[in-house]
Amino acid sequence: MKRIITGLLVCCCSLMTAQTSLNNIFAAGLEDAERFTKDYLAPFSESSVYSFSTGWYNTADAKPLGGFEISFVGAVTNHKNKEDKQTFILDPNEYENLNFVQNPGTARPVASALGDIQGTRVFVEGQFAGVNVREEFELPSGLSAEGLDFLPSGYLQASVGIFRGTEVKARFLPKIAYEGASVGLIGFGLQHDFTKLLPADKILPVAISGVIGYTKLDGDYDLSDINLVDGENQRIEADMSTWSFSAVVSTKLPIINFYGGVGYLTGKSQTDVLGEYRVTSGPFASETYTDPFSIAENFSGVTGTLGAKLKLGFFRLHADYTLGEFNTATVGVNFGFR
Repeated sequence: MKRIITGLLVCCCSLMTAQTSLNNIFAAGLEDAERFTKDYLAPFSESSVYSFSTGWYNTADAKPLGGFEISFVGAVTNHKNKEDKQTFILDPNEYENLNFVQNPGTARPVASALGDIQGTRVFVEGQFAGVNVREEFELPSGLSAEGLDFLPSGYLQASVGIFRGTEVKARFLPKIAYEGASVGLIGFGLQHDFTKLLPADKILPVAISGVIGYTKLDGDYDLSDINLVDGENQRIEADMSTWSFSAVVSTKLPIINFYGGVGYLTGKSQTDVLGEYRVTSGPFASETYTDPFSIAENFSGVTGTLGAKLKLGFFRLHADYTLGEFNTATVGVNFGFR
């Protein structure tokens, strides 16, 4: 779990280091900076929604009254070989000022926050104090350029049976700081086993459940020590929330069981770029932007999960794989009793 949390923070720091390069985009003006940042961050936000929507179940057989389970859950959401998510098309004709140094005016793919395209140079040109000025800079790359083709996640999760066929769940990751970045989450879920309502429940070979889960993630990054753009109190704050709805079926065997589910998830994210940013070069030199913009995104999609759970008395292990717009592998170490 410690390695997963560290990996998550390293991802955040790697992304935010690229994000600090986005400060250069302010040289293109506020509207261009907001347009670029929205397209750049969208795939990272979407992969995070898929990552934190998983892991809500490892069986369809709900716990009886007082039964509980405590789990250490880790997950990895892969974006390797997803070129459509690692890049986006930047068309200079849709920007007010931003253009490519090579083949200006021609649309081309550039790196998203997940990507690895490096060395893409752009320029901004215009009048400042009656003189024509030109500013060149390099667009940021993404996580893959740092050798990170995945997004890790991890949390502590607990579930307890409250009455026949129904259990409540909670997940938690305390806010942990690492090199200027911090991230934490909290979530709540509900599972109901419909087969518990049937007279033949104890002899049925399978259980069928419905599961609902809500997760809220908070993260922030302090830009004050980067000094790429003049200003004060520069920081990024990100909030993300996800809902997942799943139908789950599992076997009811003594030692090893298999489970699967189909689900629908929906999530939203908001990224606030806060603080004061003073442009000191290019046609927008002397411009000052305070709390320049917020970016909101909404995502949804269908998922499918297959997994297995091994019971060894008080100790259990489970692993599953979820297919969706982004695929996620999840493993868990569980302790509890029924």
